Amino acid sequence: MIRRSIGRSRLLPYLLVLPGWLPYALFVLVPLAATVGFSFTRWNGVSSPRWVGVENYLSLLGQPVLRDGLSHALLLVVFFSFLPITIGLLLASVLSTARLRGVALFQTALFLPQVIASVVVAMVWRWIYSPGGPLTVILRDAGLEALAHGWLGDFDLALPAVGLVGTWVSTGLTLLLFLAGIARIPSELYDAARVDGASAVREFFSITLPLLRPEIAVALVLTMIRSLRTFDLVYNMTQGGPGTATVVPAYEIYRRAFLTGDVGMAAALAVGLTAFILVISLITLRLVER
Repeated sequence: MIRRSIGRSRLLPYLLVLPGWLPYALFVLVPLAATVGFSFTRWNGVSSPRWVGVENYLSLLGQPVLRDGLSHALLLVVFFSFLPITIGLLLASVLSTARLRGVALFQTALFLPQVIASVVVAMVWRWIYSPGGPLTVILRDAGLEALAHGWLGDFDLALPAVGLVGTWVSTGLTLLLFLAGIARIPSELYDAARVDGASAVREFFSITLPLLRPEIAVALVLTMIRSLRTFDLVYNMTQGGPGTATVVPAYEIYRRAFLTGDVGMAAALAVGLTAFILVISLITLRLVER
């Protein structure tokens, strides 16, 4: 009887998490395993898959459009991750020390892009960047005719234009994370620093920044994952154009799977992108912990 009760008590935690694991396995693990399987085949989505081994993975390395797409995704990391984190740190430091009116409204306005559908964000910014959009009108009225043109149609400026939208969307998230992190820092540390004559800049680099490492790690991982798997903004704003100036891996996966009928190559690219994001996330967490 005692052994039976001990056995049941050991099985109880597994039984409790089973309702959560079943949907996860059904909707995440099973499709992931199927994608890995399709990545070793040549399949157009209709006929029977044909086994080709690692041929899809080897061909990924020799295609310029995929290398360009990866370089574009890495550039977007600067706009989706590094810029929002830098801006969020500065704003959080100022808002936590200065007594300003309307701070809550300002925080809400910055966080608002997080709750707006990405399709809506993309369409609004596509209108803003258009030749007759508000940005062009403002530049013309300011006498900057040389800058007033279709931003998304420029081979050199289309990708940074999409990246700035990512900066606008991600800044509110990083700001809230850092404000929450600063709120848990003991105020005695700042009081002691002021008694020692430390300036606001010294307080930021000696107290705020080191103690915000957990929040910075979370912000880095979330924003980097978002930048590397960006699809919705590119699809709705440029569809990879002009030419291949804004092609990113996620958009290339969609194009190969649903437009060109190369599902096997799309699956291989999806698996490779997932592995790359996982490695980057682990490296980022390890570096921040150190």
